[in-house]
Amino acid sequence: MSVPTHGAPRAPFTFLSLTRILTVSAVLASFAGGTVALAKTPPPKAVFDASAVAVPDRYSADTAQQIFAVGGNAVDAAVAVAFTLAVTAPDAGNLGGGGFMTVFMDGKPYFLDYRESAPRQATRDMYLDDKGNLLPGMSAVGHRAVAVPGTVEGMWEVHQRFGKLKWKQVLAPAIRYATDGFQVEPWLQQRHDAAASNFAGKTNFDAYFSSLKAGATYRQPELAQTLSRIASDGGREFYEGRTGDLIAQQMYGHGLVTKQDLLQYKAVWRQPLTADWNGYQVVTAPPPSSGGVGLIQMLKMKADLKQAFDGLELNSVPYIHLIAQIEDRVFADRQQYLGDPDAYKVPSAKLFDDAYLAQRADEVKPDEVPGATPVKPGLGDAVPEKAQTTHFSVVDKWGNAVSNTYTLNGDFGSGVVVDGAGFLLNDAMDDFVTKPAGANSAELNTVAPGRRPLSSMTPTILLKDNKVSLVIGTPGGSRILTSIFQVMTDLYDFNMSPTDALAAMRFHHQLLPQKTIYFEPYRPITGELAEQLQAKGYTLEGQSFNGDVQMIRIEGTTPVPAADPRGVGVGRVMH
Repeated sequence: MSVPTHGAPRAPFTFLSLTRILTVSAVLASFAGGTVALAKTPPPKAVFDASAVAVPDRYSADTAQQIFAVGGNAVDAAVAVAFTLAVTAPDAGNLGGGGFMTVFMDGKPYFLDYRESAPRQATRDMYLDDKGNLLPGMSAVGHRAVAVPGTVEGMWEVHQRFGKLKWKQVLAPAIRYATDGFQVEPWLQQRHDAAASNFAGKTNFDAYFSSLKAGATYRQPELAQTLSRIASDGGREFYEGRTGDLIAQQMYGHGLVTKQDLLQYKAVWRQPLTADWNGYQVVTAPPPSSGGVGLIQMLKMKADLKQAFDGLELNSVPYIHLIAQIEDRVFADRQQYLGDPDAYKVPSAKLFDDAYLAQRADEVKPDEVPGATPVKPGLGDAVPEKAQTTHFSVVDKWGNAVSNTYTLNGDFGSGVVVDGAGFLLNDAMDDFVTKPAGANSAELNTVAPGRRPLSSMTPTILLKDNKVSLVIGTPGGSRILTSIFQVMTDLYDFNMSPTDALAAMRFHHQLLPQKTIYFEPYRPITGELAEQLQAKGYTLEGQSFNGDVQMIRIEGTTPVPAADPRGVGVGRVMH
């Protein structure tokens, strides 16, 4: 009986064919628990005593613990945490936003920019009426506030490059929280209630989030389906598949983001900024973050002014006065020189060149009268940034680290939920200069198709002898870089413990409005300190936002995570 053949004739059966069959059988037997074992790659050598995370909530800490328990590395844990926060902290954790990630992997630093970008139909004056006046709220609430999201692409890209576990494994905890639900904390209801009035009658926010009540178990079945699609089909499903179709459908006739915008979006690997400081190497965010440049400038200028700072008590009047002058110069440079590096040649290296900063530091005088000699500002007014972002820090026992800051921009973003997909979209268009003051005003951060708005997000890693020493970051808008700067100098200039450095008072000053010191509700500036600053010529102004620094410091070979007492974050060590 002849056997029918299709296509090319089969090769004759040989001993070599039998050998191949036996080899395949041996491989299959090894996977099936047979006696034939494959050679195993030796596991990497542990550098630290344990892995650790500092994250914004207990659910994401549990997720990281699960990922480390099955052999995941820092990137696996970071991606899993990011997706979990999209479920359990929908005010800032997200699928529909964007952010920055600083990575130290296998002894090398990396930086991933997955910031949102303006849609192709966006224009410079899209938020102005026919008389050139700003249309109130349009860049902050509703469909026209939405930029092309980058978070899912960012997580997919970093996991493809550095992840150790399967993609489905790292999304599993988030899918479980979306399916089974999680218990709503009081702080989340408070943020919901504060935001809901902004969205009332303007978006579909309440249709999805009205049941976000403290103590309730909150389930998100549509979000679970979305996460399951992304887990099964990969990160590009968000842009190319059913989820992308749902986003485009939600935007159609209301916003500017199209399916073509989604198809074209890519995360960008950029060269991280690095600088020597205090015997350490600072690895931080390059443009379109302004934070990395500003952080390095502040650290170096303070070091240049060591003689002026010697003997000053932390957060005394003369100390705050000197820091405020440093901040004047940092924010002047920020306004004038920083923007999307894909649109402009940003002079980052020049801005933290030692000679340049020594010259800038020389302008700082202990007896300077606030505002008497105005520091040259950039073009136009400072652009206010939303503070409602979230940050987490991760270190694994093999010495790898991730510092990640991402955002919807405002609390719950634009308030627009993608119908059928169950997640919020950002209001990142509000981070552009939406009303340029003149033909040449703040051109570096005006709206343009495909442009990424300037941000202060500053995920940072500190290295000592090319080993991780500190992983740090925070939400807080323009206060991000000043908060990180203060915690770092408290740690290294004042030798504070991580817990004490996080608990210390923080303040903020940023050139405009002039002579204004902002204080926080956690440690307000009151009494004699307030009176002395006012006598010196400063105006004091309270702010509602405290900051939420999440950091891990390495002490010897032991990671010591610490969560900001201003928030509900969790620091956890995992052996």
